[in-house]
Amino acid sequence: MKEKDIISNIASRLAITELNAMQKRMASVKTGGNTITLLAPTGSGKTVAFAIALLKSLGPADGRIRAVVMAPSRELVLQIFDVIRPIATGLKTVAFYGGHSMQEEKNSLSVTPDIIIATPGRLLDHITRGLVDLSGVRTLVLDEYDKALELGFADEMKRVCKKLTSLSLIILTSATRLDELPPFLPVTQTSELIDFSSDCSPRRRMQIVNVPSPTRDKLDTLIDLLRSLDNGRVIVFANHRESVERIYSALRKAGLPAGIYHGGLEQNDRENAIEMLNNGSTPILVSTDLGARGLDIPELSAVVHYHLPPSPEAWTHRNGRTARQQASGEVYVITSEGENLPEYLEWDRELVPQGKSSDPIVSDTTTLYFNVGKKEKISRGDIVGFIVAKGNLDAGAIGRIALRDHSALVAVPLKEAARLIDTLNSHKIKNTRARISRLGR
Repeated sequence: MKEKDIISNIASRLAITELNAMQKRMASVKTGGNTITLLAPTGSGKTVAFAIALLKSLGPADGRIRAVVMAPSRELVLQIFDVIRPIATGLKTVAFYGGHSMQEEKNSLSVTPDIIIATPGRLLDHITRGLVDLSGVRTLVLDEYDKALELGFADEMKRVCKKLTSLSLIILTSATRLDELPPFLPVTQTSELIDFSSDCSPRRRMQIVNVPSPTRDKLDTLIDLLRSLDNGRVIVFANHRESVERIYSALRKAGLPAGIYHGGLEQNDRENAIEMLNNGSTPILVSTDLGARGLDIPELSAVVHYHLPPSPEAWTHRNGRTARQQASGEVYVITSEGENLPEYLEWDRELVPQGKSSDPIVSDTTTLYFNVGKKEKISRGDIVGFIVAKGNLDAGAIGRIALRDHSALVAVPLKEAARLIDTLNSHKIKNTRARISRLGR
């Protein structure tokens, strides 16, 4: 694709009218025999940055797959897909990931795609089944490559890379630097580091706040802190699943609108938790470091470290969830006496929470689950029209709608939820009988 067409599509389809310095730099990279390592913090716009370079690198269509993007999580794959597909006009882009229907993915290969965005394991599955031929791929992107290695995907990525025999451009992205590149990558003529980790750093827009706990058990301090914060979206990070479960239960018992996110949950439950954070149903999310990156979470006002992060990298990635895209954010670290504080902690101030706020974190929204979606030919407009006509709810009261292949999540006023469920379940949407229920509380 031509650069002017890519930039035009970014403006019209993603509503980004001015590229930042990193995105402009990636637009100028050489696409022949080059390996680019892009270092940039979460929320800095690096998906758009590497998408520009990827699309510019594609030569004339030849009936073969021309680019592959690998990412370590389903959520990140879908996030990248939602950026690349709208701006890759005239090109076929597909997404492969665990939990998605294998038959639907197989059907999407009836016409050879130009670009595949996939988790390593699912892409390898398609290769093993003989469904894809990567011999013509010229461009490879490994997004969050350090996280992929950390999660144990080195073998899958190595086996996929062996099939990439025609590469001319490799792009690796991360928020933190690896000591050395993965040995399974093909050798290119040149290797270049593009480091925007400092230039784009959100640290200057963050307030790092020490919140001392009078006891080793920090739960009471956490509850007081959350009750002291102004209304907004918050992630509370803990180091272990068991701790996340315990914190979540305590917050719910205290009446705080909390959700939960960790690797032991079913994929669908994790996706629902993120959507309910984003749509305001549960504006507090308790998470392990699985939630530190690879998720599309806008407008996060604060991060809380219930446990000290296990590494400088974890500190960076956790904090990268706030102060995104030039916004400001606050980072609260709950500390207890006797804890060894890492050297990278630099306090801007200290806070002893009083457990009250003039504008506390609350939720007057809940989420309705529809068991129909895109594959049933249902659109967001169909859902809005259905709720307005059959549920007698003003369109302005309907919140964010997440439309998936076979389901939809819709934010509605909490006080209207029971009535809407009772009313809407007695009607069809576009001649389709839908089962509608309520998620969470």
